[in-house]
Amino acid sequence: MKLVMPRILRRFRRKEDGSAIMLEFVIFVPLLFSTLLMSTELGLYAVRHMFLERGLDIAVRHVRLNTGNPPTHDEVKDMICEYAGFLDDCEETLRLEMVAIDPRAFSKMPAVADCVDTSLTIQPVRGYTLGQQQELMMMRACVKFDPIYPTTGLGRAMAKDGSGKVTMISAAAFVQEPG
Repeated sequence: MKLVMPRILRRFRRKEDGSAIMLEFVIFVPLLFSTLLMSTELGLYAVRHMFLERGLDIAVRHVRLNTGNPPTHDEVKDMICEYAGFLDDCEETLRLEMVAIDPRAFSKMPAVADCVDTSLTIQPVRGYTLGQQQELMMMRACVKFDPIYPTTGLGRAMAKDGSGKVTMISAAAFVQEPG
């Protein structure tokens, strides 16, 4: 029985049947597999972004309509995390900015979003001011998440912070309703 296995393996190694297909298999299977991984990563990124947009829209609607009793930063953050149910560790990785914008002398928000870097020490909230009635406001939410496949394809190409998390940003503009 011990002699049968080496003989079968030697015979298998000598055969050249199917060797014409081997080159195509070696080239195309990794391409197809990496395309599958990238499409999965991109699909889940799109789903996460859609949930972040939904949570931010519902929270902005609440802030816009409650000018008389404005919610605090933590209440808005909790509201976004509640309605954006698909985001992992939302309470720890979500960061909000809200500033008043003058439409006649436009001053834009800082180009770099204020995001949480879990590998660094905690920074204080940057720019969260509640608006007055009829005031144009801009709210930006930044959340961090771990990519599904961080070492392949799209997961490798995404910019990561010191802890390996990827940034996702969503913004909304609104006008405070009269109270």
